[in-house]
Amino acid sequence: MNPEPDSLASIFDGAFARMRQAREVFAPHLAPREVGTIASIATGIAKVTGLPGVGFEEVLRFPGDLYGIAFNVDETEIGVVLLGDYWELHAGDEVERRGHVMDVPVCEGLIGRIINPLGRPLDGGGRIVSSARLPIERAAPPIMDRAPVTVPLQSGIKVIDALIPIGRGQRELIIGDRQTGKTTIALDTILSQRDQDVLCVYCAIGQRASAVAKAVAALREKGAMDYTVVVVTEGNDPPGLAYIAPYAATSIAESFMQAGRDVLIVYDDLTHHARAYRELSLLLRRPPGREAFPGDIFYIHARLLERATHLRPELGGGSLTALPIIETEAQDISAYIPTNLISITDGQIYLSPSLFELGVLPAVDVGKSVSRVGGKAQRAAYRAVAGDLKLAYAQFEELETFARFGARLDENTRRIIEHGRRIRACLKQPEFAPVSVPAQIAVLLALTANLFDAVPLERMADAERAVRDAAAGIPAQVCARFETAAELNDDDRRTIIEVARNALAAFHPLTEVGAGPEAQVEVKSGAKAAIEAES
Repeated sequence: MNPEPDSLASIFDGAFARMRQAREVFAPHLAPREVGTIASIATGIAKVTGLPGVGFEEVLRFPGDLYGIAFNVDETEIGVVLLGDYWELHAGDEVERRGHVMDVPVCEGLIGRIINPLGRPLDGGGRIVSSARLPIERAAPPIMDRAPVTVPLQSGIKVIDALIPIGRGQRELIIGDRQTGKTTIALDTILSQRDQDVLCVYCAIGQRASAVAKAVAALREKGAMDYTVVVVTEGNDPPGLAYIAPYAATSIAESFMQAGRDVLIVYDDLTHHARAYRELSLLLRRPPGREAFPGDIFYIHARLLERATHLRPELGGGSLTALPIIETEAQDISAYIPTNLISITDGQIYLSPSLFELGVLPAVDVGKSVSRVGGKAQRAAYRAVAGDLKLAYAQFEELETFARFGARLDENTRRIIEHGRRIRACLKQPEFAPVSVPAQIAVLLALTANLFDAVPLERMADAERAVRDAAAGIPAQVCARFETAAELNDDDRRTIIEVARNALAAFHPLTEVGAGPEAQVEVKSGAKAAIEAES
């Protein structure tokens, strides 16, 4: 049945009335939009004209959803660092101002994800939804907002926790030649934070895709991605992305620090970061300085690492610990970038190629490594043994050179050398195998009590493992004191040493099986055999 004409007319009249009302209410809002054009394109940069109101480090948008940062703001043109593939850009293309500086999303949803410095996911895990964003460049916390570094950051690596300790809020440089295990130390430290309530941010700067994949696979296999954010730029990415990567990662870490969390950030490595910045600076015609680096290369690293700190309790008490990695060439730690980073940080862990070639892993050179802060935060149980251990190890390294020449050595010198060899053997550690605090203290106390000196050198690895396994038998009340500032009393030390002595009983010189007491034959220890061989 067709509707009546009068009803159709009323429907149309009502619709037109509503349209008329909407048209009368509508007021157009005009907003000025500043648009410029590309004057020229080069590798990773663009020269732009026609944006008189642009500010330093402001984000610009190019065709194809490509972004850039205004780096050189000159009178007639702007030098822009591009943050993506620029193959589709051409001179004459439009450029639009965004009105804000570069920022990155920050949220709990980033934990366990792999992203690039723009906050875009690289792991195929779906889009990251965040309600907050932070600028990648932020002022470091003022001095009055900082608290002393008092809590240790356990790396799980015996030689570091005992002799080069790191505190939460410290900046400790990892330095060494290529392929000496720098990344392994950083990853071991991340793995050691399980159950320590420390979030981790791993920032890979200009690394090979295969190296990044291997590091992420190790973190995923050990379950460390449950508390880790990975920020990645690969070697074939534009230099602009490599430049902003550590700043973006630091802003993500700072968001957790400001929420009262303890955070560890690894920059792997700042050598690639410095080279990316040098490339951009030279392309933008900035004047070169020493080794062709621009004059502000020290400042870009200083303003990055100064953001690592321990906040006062009134501000949440969070901390940000930085482990920057730097690569040396031919063991030259006096080069420009290494000396810059050494002067900015609170100490360095130096990895020696010589020790690496000898199979002493991790290849930490204790003599050239130092921690200027961590000793204040080191647990009292470590401090009780670390001083004697470092002195004995230093004496051994001095005397070891003479022993190689076959010089005739007195009994005391031989004893020092044999003890030092056992210290070195105990400080060896395979990758991705962090050691717990009770196990470390049991091994260190056994070393200072000379319990390992009677163990043959070729059996040291098994003996050290036996002591670590036996540490599970240390009474709970003694283990509880490891986590406090209280020093171990004599009874505690005796208890631990007794546990270690029982574990090492099977590795001491044995007697001939089946022989009577009168016919027992002593088997020479490695130390005694070495002394007699030298005689």
